[in-house]
Amino acid sequence: MKLIVFGVLLISTFVCSEQKIYTFESDHRGFHTKSFFYNNGEEIIAFGGQFTPQIAEKAIEFLRTKTTNPLSYLIITHPNPDKFNGSSVFRKHGAQVICSQSTAVAIPEVHNYKKYYFVHIAKMFTEETYPQMPMIDIVFEKTLEIYLRNGERFIIEEHDQPGISSTQTLVSFPLTKSLFVGDLIHHKAHAWLEGGIVNGQAQATIDLWMEHLDYIVANYSDYKVYGGRGEAIYAVVAVKEQIRYLKTVVKITKTYIRNLGNSKGELKGSEAPKHHKAIENIIAESFPDYKVNYMIRFGIYGLINALLE
Repeated sequence: MKLIVFGVLLISTFVCSEQKIYTFESDHRGFHTKSFFYNNGEEIIAFGGQFTPQIAEKAIEFLRTKTTNPLSYLIITHPNPDKFNGSSVFRKHGAQVICSQSTAVAIPEVHNYKKYYFVHIAKMFTEETYPQMPMIDIVFEKTLEIYLRNGERFIIEEHDQPGISSTQTLVSFPLTKSLFVGDLIHHKAHAWLEGGIVNGQAQATIDLWMEHLDYIVANYSDYKVYGGRGEAIYAVVAVKEQIRYLKTVVKITKTYIRNLGNSKGELKGSEAPKHHKAIENIIAESFPDYKVNYMIRFGIYGLINALLE
C-alpha cells in the first residue's frame, strides 16, 4: 500500500553515535552503480536499488557481511532504472521504498522507455525477464523529515526540475553531515548525459543540472557527498569539479557537432554510434583519471538532442 506523507515521519527520540556508511558497487552488468547503506547503529537506510533484482541481492548479501541491523528504507533519488529496478529485493528484506511525488509520476514512462531499449534493441532481456516496475511505499511532496528509532533525523528534499534526470532528490543527515545525491555528482567518474525522459524523448538539461549543483554547494558546503558513481568527497570540491566537467563536455560536443557541418544529420541515424564513440574518446582524453568511459557513449545522445535543437 502506498502511503502519502507530508512533513515529518517520527519514530523515536534518542541519538546514538555509531554511524557508518557501507558501499557496494556493481560490475559493468549493473553499470557500476553504487548502493550506499547508512547504518546509524540501530537500522539501515539504503540508496541505489541497483539495475536488476539479482544485483540487488548481491548488495544485500554485502550488507549482511557488515551488520545484522534491520533495513528500514530504500530511497529512490531519481527515476533511472539502476536506482529502482532492484527495489523489490530491498522490500523483501524489510525496507520501505520512498520517493518524491515527481519521481513516482516519472517512473512509469522511464520504465517503459528503458524496457523497450533493453528488450528490443540491446536484447539483454525478454519481456518476461525485464525487472518489474517498482512498488512505492511512501510518496512525499517537496520535503520529508524522518526521525529514526534512536532519534537521528534525516531530510529528503524533492527538486522537481530536470538535472541528471527529469527530477532529483537530495537526502541529508545533519548529524554526520552526509549528503546523498544520486547521479547529480560522479566525482572522478564520467556522467550519464542522457537527461530526463519526457514524452518519449531524452534530452539533457545541463544548465538546470548546474543549478542543482549550485544549490548543493550553497546549502551543504561542509557535507560529504555520496554520488551514484565515483568517489565520495566534500561538496565544495565535488561541485566545482562536476561543473568543470559538464562545461567541458558541452564545449567538446558543440565543437564536434559544428565540425560535422552538413553531416551532422548522421548524429541521429544509423551512423550515430560511431560518432558517440568518437565523442567518448575526446572526452575521455580530456579527463584521463576518470572511470567508466562507457557512460559517455550510451548517454551522450541526450546531450546531442539538446544541442541540435
